[in-house]
Amino acid sequence: MNEERQIQDEDLMDVAQDPEQAHRLRKALKVLADNPNVGGKLQEMAKEVLSGRMGMKEAIETPGYMDALGDRLNKIRRDAENQTMDEREESRAKFAEWQKKQEAEEDRERAERDGPSLNLVTGPRRGSGRGHR
Repeated sequence: MNEERQIQDEDLMDVAQDPEQAHRLRKALKVLADNPNVGGKLQEMAKEVLSGRMGMKEAIETPGYMDALGDRLNKIRRDAENQTMDEREESRAKFAEWQKKQEAEEDRERAERDGPSLNLVTGPRRGSGRGHR
């Protein structure tokens, strides 16, 4: 997939409410596509959307992909229900740590995306006394 064309955040604006949501959706699809533990239809769907071979709207309307998503969510729910209290506390702590890292990463990405570029190439200022006479 590294050699393939990759969609950009803007390509998801048909299903996203704003550019930030499109960015998070693309990142989530990348996690699904790159994680070997996902496998099956979910990973296939993520790769199809990221490559641009299928739009997100089409993926949402594809029963096989939505069934796979529903199955995965049900498994997550069942696993959570079967956790002991100690496992739940450990999961909450891990999630809080992961969430903090994600927020820091999103803040850094947002600053890079929205902030002024530090790589601007500028010429001499007008009226600075260093110009041609």
